[in-house]
Amino acid sequence: MANFLVFVFVGMLMTCLQIIDAQPLGVCYGRNGNNLPSSQDVVNLYKANGITNMRVYDPIPETLTALKGSNISIILDISNDNLQPFSTNPKAAENWVIANIKSYFPQVKFKYISVGNEVSPKNVGTSQFVPFVLPALRNVQQAITKFRMQNQVKATTTIDTGLLKNTYPPAKSVFSDDVTSFINPIIGFLKQNNLPLLANVYPYYGYIGNPGQVPLPYALFTQQKPDPTGYHNLFDAMLDATYYAVEKAGGDNVQIVVAESGWPSDGGFGASMENAGTYYRNLISHVKLGAGTPHKPGKAIETYLFAMFDENIKIGAETEKHFGVFHPDKNQKYNLTFN
Repeated sequence: MANFLVFVFVGMLMTCLQIIDAQPLGVCYGRNGNNLPSSQDVVNLYKANGITNMRVYDPIPETLTALKGSNISIILDISNDNLQPFSTNPKAAENWVIANIKSYFPQVKFKYISVGNEVSPKNVGTSQFVPFVLPALRNVQQAITKFRMQNQVKATTTIDTGLLKNTYPPAKSVFSDDVTSFINPIIGFLKQNNLPLLANVYPYYGYIGNPGQVPLPYALFTQQKPDPTGYHNLFDAMLDATYYAVEKAGGDNVQIVVAESGWPSDGGFGASMENAGTYYRNLISHVKLGAGTPHKPGKAIETYLFAMFDENIKIGAETEKHFGVFHPDKNQKYNLTFN
């Protein structure tokens, strides 16, 4: 009897440890700043704040070395510029996997490999990469499988919600007609291989794009009453709109991971310390609650905040430089609790 009780206790303990290890919250580590801490200091900062998941956009050896033995799970991106050679040359994809994953595995906990980021037929800045995403994805996943890492490391890609149309109410959402030939085969591949889809979900852009129709409290999780479709916040509405579109494209049971979500503190309309702090605090609480969304009740929403630091040399709108939850001197901007 005593041995049985010990066995039960150990089983319960292992279950708890697995739950603890599966924290659904992460933070993106962008490096577009000339005043940022070293990679080792950044990894130490993640650990000190209980942040157990990280997204990194390039396989920087300094970062990957610092992550060894850290127990931080990571999303690692393959840049859009690498998609063409990886799509046409399986050996090039395999060599990349050897150099940047296999060489660090399992000391570094790779979770997802994002083969491209926000490639879209509708975006003149990324449309040239459209033909390369799926074949590159196939070749990267093939290399991961060859080296028997497929149970721990999942290849996928990251989309943005600009691929959708008819997003309100979310249940009517579909992919735009001019992107279906691009995205539907990708979703089919993900479903066939039991791989997730990564999506960047930004209520901030939904709000500033239509402030007359999108109330600020709805975007910041502070609206008390649901909207006419039953949604209390824009984040859930955007995520469910993505789920509905994916399902209609044949991707039922394809999990969606929110690979970026954030709010800027300066630089443009709606950008302020108050709004950003409110958004990050409420998003963290929402994710940690584990209640899911109206379409996926009770389903954990794995979510990565964008971003760890303000990035003072990031190109684009001025707001792009002000998404950090930490200052470059490693002090918190909003006094957030991550674990």
